[in-house]
Amino acid sequence: MLKDEDVPLPATVRRERMQRLIDDREYVRVADLAEAFGISDVTVRTDLDALHRARVVRRVRGGAMSWGRPRTEQSFEEALTDSAGEKQAIGAAAAAMVRPGMSVILDVGTTTTAIARAIAARSELEGVVVITNGLNIALELEPAIPRLTVLVTGGTLRRLQHSLVDPLAAVLLDQIHADLAFIGCNGIHLGHGVTNINLPEAVVKRRMVASAESAVVVADGSKLGQAHLGLIVPVTDVDTVITGPTADAGVVSGLRRVGVDVVEVGGEASDP
Repeated sequence: MLKDEDVPLPATVRRERMQRLIDDREYVRVADLAEAFGISDVTVRTDLDALHRARVVRRVRGGAMSWGRPRTEQSFEEALTDSAGEKQAIGAAAAAMVRPGMSVILDVGTTTTAIARAIAARSELEGVVVITNGLNIALELEPAIPRLTVLVTGGTLRRLQHSLVDPLAAVLLDQIHADLAFIGCNGIHLGHGVTNINLPEAVVKRRMVASAESAVVVADGSKLGQAHLGLIVPVTDVDTVITGPTADAGVVSGLRRVGVDVVEVGGEASDP
């Protein structure tokens, strides 16, 4: 109910009013919605999650924004706390795929950073070569040297993601064939493929997939069903997708129908 109403609103009516309020203001905090409707923060988050799944509002840290608002690329630091628990669980599951003696391509991004931390923490891993185009990822792996060998691709530095892109980013990738490639993205869509907001990064990611025996896309649940400007690869070029408990069940089923192995990790998804 709204705070000036005596009778609690049915959930469907409350969510419809929430959607209108978010559309009007473009962004509304959880605390503001709780006060406006006279309900708990937990109930607000449940309502926002339902509206997000229905693709009518977009969940962001601390609240929600209008679904139609133009999307821009977040910096690495801005994205770091989004779905942090989910990304940590994905990182642990991905790192568990790495075996001693393997060669691994590790893309840029917050989820792949969680993979780097999990790999570095595995003291039993020996003789693993990691190739990355992420400066921060190389630094995450540095404490594990000499158990790990870390190769940085080179290229032109992008500040937003601390990433290295063309020219020159693909020179090393063209000379190797790795066992695994862990690829981050901004969207996984059955029709539009695996996509990224930034075109230069999408090009490097595509080369990473081509340079690996097996391509593993890591993405928290909010990325499933999304499509962005830069195509990385069609979903049928991906061997495995590792995602979290917030992933849309319909997209997960669709990926499995076309032969993609989908791993859904457990763990509590943190409030965006």
